[in-house]
Amino acid sequence: MPASDDTAAADTAPPPTVSVVIPVHNTRPYLDRSLGSVFAQTLDQRRIQVIAVDDGSTDGSARYLAERARHHPNLTVVHQPASGGAGRPRNVGLAHATGDYLFFLDSDDHLGTEALARLTRMALTHGSDIVYGRIVGADGRAAPVDLRTTAAAVTPFDSPVYWTLAAYKLFRRSFVEHHRLRFTEGRLLAEDLPFGITALLRAETVSVVADYDCYYLHGRPDDSNASRQDTDWCEYLDYIGGVLAGVAAEVPPGPHRDTLMVRHFHGEILMPFAAPYLARDTAGRRAMAAAARPLVDRYLTDRVLAALPPGLRLRAHCLRRSLDDELTAVVRADTGTRPRPPHIDTDGRVFARYPYFRDPARTLPDTCYDLTDRMVLRQRLTGWRWSGGAVRLRGTAALPHLGGGAVEVLLHGSGGDYRIPARYEGEHWLAEVDPATAADGRPLPDGTWGLKVAVTAHGGAGTTGPALRREAWLVPETPADPKAPPDGRDAAGLAPRTVARGPAGPAVATLFRSRPHGHLHLHLGTPCAGPPVGALW
Repeated sequence: MPASDDTAAADTAPPPTVSVVIPVHNTRPYLDRSLGSVFAQTLDQRRIQVIAVDDGSTDGSARYLAERARHHPNLTVVHQPASGGAGRPRNVGLAHATGDYLFFLDSDDHLGTEALARLTRMALTHGSDIVYGRIVGADGRAAPVDLRTTAAAVTPFDSPVYWTLAAYKLFRRSFVEHHRLRFTEGRLLAEDLPFGITALLRAETVSVVADYDCYYLHGRPDDSNASRQDTDWCEYLDYIGGVLAGVAAEVPPGPHRDTLMVRHFHGEILMPFAAPYLARDTAGRRAMAAAARPLVDRYLTDRVLAALPPGLRLRAHCLRRSLDDELTAVVRADTGTRPRPPHIDTDGRVFARYPYFRDPARTLPDTCYDLTDRMVLRQRLTGWRWSGGAVRLRGTAALPHLGGGAVEVLLHGSGGDYRIPARYEGEHWLAEVDPATAADGRPLPDGTWGLKVAVTAHGGAGTTGPALRREAWLVPETPADPKAPPDGRDAAGLAPRTVARGPAGPAVATLFRSRPHGHLHLHLGTPCAGPPVGALW
């Protein structure tokens, strides 16, 4: 019998660009959002194959999917008995996929409307085996990593991509099949680790789309995400041992392997040593510690230990030295009340005040508590404008967990360095830079001056004790006014202007962003070639 026109058209139609695989198990309340985000993509639906694999749902998800399939010809629904995790339904979906690319979408999350178009465009342009899209946390769930820089090619060793090994990213299907990548079946937690690790370590080109919110990672009101479920942690740590043996087989000992292991100590090895650890009795805690100790012995190099934050550094040290009581005290300190302010030595070293710090009866070294290199100034420049002949600046700045202190604006240039005190309350500061008096009460010389903010803060001893000082460049944010012209000017205007400098005479003053980092600078003298920044207040 001759084929109908519709059948012939289907036989000659090109394969889809991307196959979206969605494992579904009792997520009916979220399917409108998840599936709807795929059907709302700006990428032509004829180029999208949607494969929803119902994994033994009992909440009406199967009926819902069947109904949607009647209205969306690009949706294929596969039904199977419950398998105990997302691994098997993803593998089944992969077996049905015909697209050039694969995207794995969890049925309680959703996509930005341009996500598939942007991800596939990046892959096609650069020949990518994997493309990461920017991930956004929602409904109380945090994104695993903040991808900020779009890049045609990155590696697990020079970017944060290795810090999210979950399935929700774009893969070239031929690459997946060539390396025979599949998900671990029958697991609720970490079933995607072997797939994600092997893919990243074997991919020739890994790209990142960070200038668009591609994937929305949702928490559930009932706290029923798979990652929140109770787990046999001893069995889990044994499974992780097998996963890390695979990492070790791919990457020889040395700095590159250590870079990866830092992430695994954060994400897998030490992760259970929090509330799940405290929920067990003494025997259960010791069993968990015994299960983790072989991983610590095998993979905790000095380089890895130094890269961990103090809380995890102490956990790892206690596990390695079989200090079970000390381990419990450290975990309890992290899950209890607000931590005490850090201790600051007279030489400026800063130490976390975890239990047994400098306790002569214990064997916990200072290096486990040291957080000096982790004390980063958190600051934002939130307002800037001319007021008369002076620049008024405001922002927020703080050194976390350190109380009190003072804020200064620093002017750095070839003619010297000058400090201008700021009014500081809470984390908010306000300062005024007047070219007539900015040079320690004298006129500021001609030239280009970089602007920084500096915070001096104290520890538990208060303002009479040692202090820590940190500086950071001020970086103007994009003007809030959407009507601002592209050169950065807005209604308040920060075009070059003539300012008085007392006996030094007037000068043309311009505020501008440096290239490529966008740091705020003040130029005095002839008009600056760079575009002035727009005002924000």
